[in-house]
Amino acid sequence: MRILGIDPGYAIVGYGVIEFSGGRYYSIDYGAITTDADTPFPVRLQQIYNGLVSVIIKNAPDEMAIEKLYFQNNQKTAIAVAEARGVTLLAAQNSALPISEYTPLQVKTAVTGYGQAHKQQVMEMTRRLLKLEKVPRPDDTADALAIAICHAQSSATRLRDLLNRKMKEKG
Repeated sequence: MRILGIDPGYAIVGYGVIEFSGGRYYSIDYGAITTDADTPFPVRLQQIYNGLVSVIIKNAPDEMAIEKLYFQNNQKTAIAVAEARGVTLLAAQNSALPISEYTPLQVKTAVTGYGQAHKQQVMEMTRRLLKLEKVPRPDDTADALAIAICHAQSSATRLRDLLNRKMKEKG
C-alpha cells in the first residue's frame, strides 16, 4: 500500500509518501510545499492545492493520511491552517484518494509506542523505521512521514482484525 502523509499548514505543508509492504516501510518521496508570506492568501491556497495535486500525480498513492487539527491559543492561525487543510482534503478528494485522519497522540503512539513522546523522539524513530540517513527537514516533512507510518500501522491492525473475524466465522 502506498500512503501519502500530510502535515497541514499554510506556510509549509509537509508531505511524505511511503510504501508499506510485508510489514516494512519504504520511503518513496518526501518534501514540503512552501508559500511566501507576502503572497495573497487565496494564491497561497492555490499553490498548496496545485503542489499537492502534483505530488499525487507523481507518486500515485493509494490513500492519504492527514493530521487532525488541534489548537489551544491563536484563533487566527487556526482558521488559516484549517483553510489550507481544506484545500489539502479537496486535492485528495478530487484525486479519489481515501482519507484518514489522526491526532498527534495517535501518531506518537504508532511511531514510538508512547503517546507523550517528544517531537525529536518521533522524528528519530521515523528516520529509523524508514532507514533514512538523517531526519528529513523541515520538521513538517518528518511529521508527514510519521503520519503515513501511523496510517500504515492502523491499516495493518484493521486488516488483521478483519482476517481474524473471518477465520472465527469459518471455524
